[in-house]
Amino acid sequence: MDSIFYMMIFALAALAVVDLVVGVSNDAVNFLNSAIGSKAISFRNVMIIASVGILVGAVFSSGMMEVARKGIFVPSKFYFDEIMFIFMAVMIGDILLLDFFNTLGLPTSTTVSIVFNLLGAAVVMALIKIGLSDEQTAADLSTYINTAKAKEIILGIVLSVFIAFNIGMIVQWLSRLVFTFQYEKKVKNFGFLFAGLCLTAIGYFIVFKGLKGTPFYANIKDWLEQNPMLLIGGMFAFWSVLMLIVDRLLKVNVLVVVIGVGTFGLALAFAGNDLVNFIGVPMAAWHSYEAWSISGVAASEFSMGILSESVPAEPLLLTISGIIMTLTLWLSKKARRVVDTAINLSHQGDTVEKFQPNLLSRSIVKGSTNLVNLFGAAIPASIQAKIDQSFQTPTLELSEADARDLPAFDLIRASINLAVAGVLISIATGMKLPLSTTYVTFMVAMGTSLADRAWGRESAVYRVAGVVKVIGGWFMTALFAFLFAGTLVYIIHLGRGAAIAVLLILTAALIIRNYLKHRQETAAPAAGQEGLTKAASKTVQGIVEESSDNVAKSIYRTSRIFNGVVEGLSNHDAPELKKMVKRVAKLEDEVDDLRNHLFYFIKSLDDASVRGSNFYIMVLANLTDIVQSLELLAKKSFKHVDNHHKPLSKSQISDLAEVERALAKILVDVETAFKTQNFNKLSECLQLKSSIITLVSAKVDAQIARTRDEENSPKNTTLYFNLLLESKDLARGVFSLIEEYHNGMKGQ
Repeated sequence: MDSIFYMMIFALAALAVVDLVVGVSNDAVNFLNSAIGSKAISFRNVMIIASVGILVGAVFSSGMMEVARKGIFVPSKFYFDEIMFIFMAVMIGDILLLDFFNTLGLPTSTTVSIVFNLLGAAVVMALIKIGLSDEQTAADLSTYINTAKAKEIILGIVLSVFIAFNIGMIVQWLSRLVFTFQYEKKVKNFGFLFAGLCLTAIGYFIVFKGLKGTPFYANIKDWLEQNPMLLIGGMFAFWSVLMLIVDRLLKVNVLVVVIGVGTFGLALAFAGNDLVNFIGVPMAAWHSYEAWSISGVAASEFSMGILSESVPAEPLLLTISGIIMTLTLWLSKKARRVVDTAINLSHQGDTVEKFQPNLLSRSIVKGSTNLVNLFGAAIPASIQAKIDQSFQTPTLELSEADARDLPAFDLIRASINLAVAGVLISIATGMKLPLSTTYVTFMVAMGTSLADRAWGRESAVYRVAGVVKVIGGWFMTALFAFLFAGTLVYIIHLGRGAAIAVLLILTAALIIRNYLKHRQETAAPAAGQEGLTKAASKTVQGIVEESSDNVAKSIYRTSRIFNGVVEGLSNHDAPELKKMVKRVAKLEDEVDDLRNHLFYFIKSLDDASVRGSNFYIMVLANLTDIVQSLELLAKKSFKHVDNHHKPLSKSQISDLAEVERALAKILVDVETAFKTQNFNKLSECLQLKSSIITLVSAKVDAQIARTRDEENSPKNTTLYFNLLLESKDLARGVFSLIEEYHNGMKGQ
């Protein structure tokens, strides 16, 4: 039995490394969002600043390790074996949960995740102990669990979401009134005072939150708490004078300094305080093992009151952890995906919206619009006009690519994001209120976005849907962590070493699977499956050449998808058909993206090439028709097979395969013509139109005869007729596309 715990220590050490990786991948959004979104500093320099902050914070984080040891449960109520089972369940649950959110690209709270994993595992283990006892009942659960702490954390979640959003919105609105979007001149005149104010907030945050775990913090704690106004006044004077020197003598934009220092401060606080979320449990397990191994007492009888004592300093482990976190920051693609989500939701201009609107987001936008109109009617028109003037963004004549190359938001908003988040976290720390830095930084960013009118009529329903999804994920984090860790600790209690081995294997398999899936999604597409490209040409000839390339890619993918649908039906293969549904959805998204690009495309054309816009619109219309036919073919086939209906008959499969081969031959010729831009071959392809339509009509007649004489499956008959009719529509869409090019080339 002793060897099990020895192996568990090694397993927990490995899990700690994995947890560091998945944790940093999620929490990177806390300190990278503002700097990357504003493009105030090069990406390389942002990463260097954040890396230094992480390394410094990690070394000084030992004071925060108490949470994993005694913050959630009463350690003296548990024995060594029970504590080890709790810790093992917590680490497995935390890793899988955070990796799940990273894969989705959604930011969540590593603090809430670890706390509720601890809470869930400890509650279930306590209930197991109560169930085995003849003297205790469920009412004694409170003697095992620190219920007050759990209530504080839940309250902190709700308050931090509401307060951070509203404070960020108010401060940004007032700042924009003062500076407007044309802020360069005002920043030049008195920006050093604004920067001094922001840096004072960030510096106060670094002192109270980022350095809380340092060895010397206890020596200055009393003075800091007794003289807060003196500290704030001194910091404001120092930073303001320094920023004046930086601006006037060094000719450096003071807002860039604010963003750099703010990024460092948040990275420092993240490592100094959130490192406990990743290695606190394994360190507690190691200290528990050390105490038990020299005690000579059985694991099931050794009380873990030792965890109530102070945490031993582990500078080497903390330094190693800081290095792992820094490497993860540089190498993790999932970290950048989570950061992209936050930047996308706060983007000032047009961007690719990642979230689909839903009933709740539409209702929120509609209600908010009505409320704004109501309040707006009460404000005098002159005042309203002056306010609107402050929020007018500069009009720039840019292409879509150039427009999306601009920063997601400006330096004013980036500075407010960092300063407000720092102030709120500092205040909560001083009041000893638990909160999540992820929640605060994210909601401040969303509040400042709303104040800056980044959520306009064009994007509001998408942005609100995204925020609602992220917030919903936060509350699901707490619920899932509690239930999942509780389930895991019960399984470990029953299966002991065998259960732990199986769970570790499953965890490794899931992590590897998610990694490979993410890698596959982000990998370069195979030849012939490249994404469709948006037209950038300003001449008719250029439009023809660019769109013909898109048509060639679309026709190739159409042929592959149609073939996959027929193969899936032939083999009654639901996974294959589901894959075809996903491929159609991807193609549909790309075609929709091209249609959304029409505004920029038409605006960019020169006067002599405007007639090319009509040609391009018709090409997109035909591509849309083709995709819609493919979508119906794939979805109806998948639904039929997934519902375990009777397979198509051999004669139906044979006829459908014949149609597929005939159409595939035409599609190959069409693809070649567009790929080589040999449009003379299109006339030959058009001559085959009647033959393919006639073939499909003949198969319809054959099925009618079969239905009258031998067919006995209504579901099969319905599906087969739908497939034939959609195949005919698909062929017509392809030939309409060919005719558009054929006629266009004759007109030149």
